[in-house]
Amino acid sequence: MKQVTIDNRVISREAPPYIIAELSANHNGSLERAFTTIETAKTMGADAVKLQTYTADTLTIDCDSEDFQIHGGLWDGYTLYRLYQEAHTPFEWHKQLFEKARTVGITCFSTPFDESAVDLLEDLNAPAYKIASFEAIDLPLIKYVARTGKPIIMSTGMASLEEIEEAVETTKDNGCRELILLHCISAYPTPINEAHLNIIPDLARRFNVLSGLSDHTKGVIASITSVALGACVIEKHFTINRSDGGFDSDFSIEPEDLKQLCSETKVAWSALGKAGYERSESEKANSKFRRSIYVVQEVAEGETFTRNNIRRIRPGFGLPPKYYEELLGRKASAAIQRGTPLTRKHII
Repeated sequence: MKQVTIDNRVISREAPPYIIAELSANHNGSLERAFTTIETAKTMGADAVKLQTYTADTLTIDCDSEDFQIHGGLWDGYTLYRLYQEAHTPFEWHKQLFEKARTVGITCFSTPFDESAVDLLEDLNAPAYKIASFEAIDLPLIKYVARTGKPIIMSTGMASLEEIEEAVETTKDNGCRELILLHCISAYPTPINEAHLNIIPDLARRFNVLSGLSDHTKGVIASITSVALGACVIEKHFTINRSDGGFDSDFSIEPEDLKQLCSETKVAWSALGKAGYERSESEKANSKFRRSIYVVQEVAEGETFTRNNIRRIRPGFGLPPKYYEELLGRKASAAIQRGTPLTRKHII
């Protein structure tokens, strides 16, 4: 059985999905709002809250040339540097955020975007690491993270199959023994018809790992559906109030959505059950209402069974219907009243 353990929580196909509330930029520059978001994620039932650990200078450079301009989408008109400068979670907040998470009883870990971020998170004893889709091609960073020996959850958005293979090989070659791949479409938001959830079981099969979903669609339908395809981990961006705005608010879910996600993914997982054909406990009481062979007219001793005096009807206390043709033409061992379930003792 494949499994990954984060903060003593076992993640596997045999356990309910692990739900990650992604804080990202939804603190809107307020440490108190970040605290409230962590508390609310716990209250709504999430297993973990995830940060993003970077500064504008660790992600890019302050440059106004065309390469660094964003055109279209949610962040139209920004340069990369300005976007990351306004959206980042300050390094000096991290210790307090980890402490808040431990106080309320929810796991906290992060996505590092360079080696200095990994060093910070190691000092805070982060229990796991997330590799973002855009960094899945940064093999030196993946190598650095893998060498911590911590579990890695890696998103695969935009990555080709060859790039995913390289990233997975890099984690394994550098000491990572617990890896989860998240299918991800890196569009913000993702159109529901482009969610392509069938990639989830394909990732698990190709790479012999647990798989899940980093979901950027609006709402929770894609996430709940993903459970039926084997998703063991589901990550959604989370905000305490979408109307407050923020860089990621448009494709983030609110508290009641998160509560629904946590409860309904558990229900969906429980509905999967096992691939077996034993009669379920809830079916047993109804088995008596299946069809069987009954005497439907008075039959005298020695009389022949015919289509007129025996039939296949409900309930199910007689011989199974599969013996019906075999019994036609046989004789009764004794007189039989109408409404009697036919059994072997009635047959000569």
